[in-house]
Amino acid sequence: MVKVNPAAFMRQVKQEISKVTWPTRQEAVRVTIAVVVLCLLLATFFFVVDVLSRFVVQQILSLGG
Repeated sequence: MVKVNPAAFMRQVKQEISKVTWPTRQEAVRVTIAVVVLCLLLATFFFVVDVLSRFVVQQILSLGG
């Protein structure tokens, strides 16, 4: 394992951080809205699938009794 002194480590961290391209505020807002919308769509989809599967299982179980 290579040992690096703390000062060299901090210089390397600073160099790597400078390479990062941060999103603009508009990009961050747009992506956040997209994530929220997608979560709502998925939640609705899984709710509908849950309700339908519960209905089907209840119908199957009611045939036996």
